Amino acid sequence: MARPAANSATVITVSDSCFAGAREDISGPAVVARLTELGFKVSNSTICPDDAGALVDALRVAAVRFRLVVTTGGTGIGPRDVTPEATRVICTKLLDGIPELMRSAGLNQTPYAPLSRALCGTAAHALILNLPGRPEGAIASLNAVAHLLPHALEILSGHTEHINHPPSEASPAPKATLAKAPAAKSQSVKSQPGS
Repeated sequence: MARPAANSATVITVSDSCFAGAREDISGPAVVARLTELGFKVSNSTICPDDAGALVDALRVAAVRFRLVVTTGGTGIGPRDVTPEATRVICTKLLDGIPELMRSAGLNQTPYAPLSRALCGTAAHALILNLPGRPEGAIASLNAVAHLLPHALEILSGHTEHINHPPSEASPAPKATLAKAPAAKSQSVKSQPGS
């Protein structure tokens, strides 16, 4: 299988109530819109229940098909919050500094930002990033680390020469055309309309 395009991305909303249709997913579409503004080609966004097994399966499939896999939701300390645990299962390397930066930036919005257990890590050639479930928190967290994503993806692509760019000069993700991948054959995950 060919490696996915450098700017390919997908978003997984992790929420029992959204998966059951009891609540509209607002965070997922907001994250998709922001990633698109940042130059990513986002497709096949899904909703997954707060179930570690279902989320591990969804992340494994996404990590093969996309270079950037972003989750929103399930990063707190509630009994059903399992996104970090599922992310840890499939990641080979964790990038501790990225969620630390998100939590630090989150303090500008809420004193509860340090309660987030969000992770960021790598699985093969994919970067997996956990964001909070609230739309405001998800976008603020993404904005806090957006300047790091292109360089991290370049390194994962094997471009390991280090170029010293100030964060303001960080280039957006390279533009590329991404063919729509076939839908995953998982009954534990719902596709987002319009993805």
